[in-house]
Amino acid sequence: QVRLVESGGGLVQEGDSLRLSCKTVGGTFARYAMGWFRQAPGKEREFVATITWGGTTLSADSVLDRFTISRDNAENMVYLQMNSVKPDDTGVYYCAARYSTLQTPLSRIANEYAYWGQGTQVTVSS
Repeated sequence: QVRLVESGGGLVQEGDSLRLSCKTVGGTFARYAMGWFRQAPGKEREFVATITWGGTTLSADSVLDRFTISRDNAENMVYLQMNSVKPDDTGVYYCAARYSTLQTPLSRIANEYAYWGQGTQVTVSS
């Protein structure tokens, strides 16, 4: 019943900005913690950022001060604003959701997210 749909990926140049979007259809979005993960060719899927339904965030060290996760509960949307992108940011970016409470800790663990989108490709050229 719950479906996540990512958009906004594409081919960009090093130093550019890009915003990814994820629409949640079904479920109770306001009680989902949302996350972004990415996977580069030949690499394991890695954590990028997460946000609680109340707006608390956590980001990977590799994207600190460059990427910002945000959400709009009224529109069932989560975003990833990507600034100063690097070639190492290249990969398929996945939106994920997990049902949570006010006291649920933020998680970097992919297995703790129950719902996943199909991914959107981001390619950064140098």
